[in-house]
Amino acid sequence: MSDDRFERLRILEAVLFASGQPRTPTELARHLPDGDDIEELLAELRTLYANRGIELRQIGKGWAFRTAEDLAGKLRIEQTVTRKLSRAAIETLAVVAYHQPVTRAEIEEIRGVGLSKGTLDTLLEADWIRPFGRRQTPGRPVTWGTTQAFLDHFGLSRIGDLPGIEELKAAGLIDARPALTALTARGELTEVGQGEDVESKGAAPQDAEDGLDPDFGEDLVPEDREDED
Repeated sequence: MSDDRFERLRILEAVLFASGQPRTPTELARHLPDGDDIEELLAELRTLYANRGIELRQIGKGWAFRTAEDLAGKLRIEQTVTRKLSRAAIETLAVVAYHQPVTRAEIEEIRGVGLSKGTLDTLLEADWIRPFGRRQTPGRPVTWGTTQAFLDHFGLSRIGDLPGIEELKAAGLIDARPALTALTARGELTEVGQGEDVESKGAAPQDAEDGLDPDFGEDLVPEDREDED
């Protein structure tokens, strides 16, 4: 191989290596002297890289360096990424777990708020819920339930092992006090007597409020009058 030809292969190699996307023969030829057979140079460069970790590969109408296909598995790096579920996703998962099979409309009714598609997608991606079929009602909505992966993640043998309301209260996850007391303790409800002072007065007789003597007219009613049949 002459020095000139080797230099052309080096130029071609450098252009391909520096390119972020496949380059066509026409684009590559702009970096070489006029009259060079670009197709022949590409074939020669491809032969030089055969059976190596990097290969010169034709992709569509362009050419690019790519890692050898047989090494793809050795280059893959698996990394576990921990993501925190949103409050909406946690509430939705709880509704599905305790009310399955349940439809989207039923989830929204229980939560009292609309359900975004992203919430279900997040739980589906985590493999914690799956479609259970369709409800035999107008529109035949899809019903949702939990998966084996859900049981495995939360250490449950079966869905019946989910904690009941008394267990949740004992664990402090549900306020065991009456609702009014709990709301008052959290400052969400004002206790009676803590609001604006109101003077307590006995109700005045209606006649007195009207400015009339309450005894006015008593002597006009006969004492021995009886209701007529």
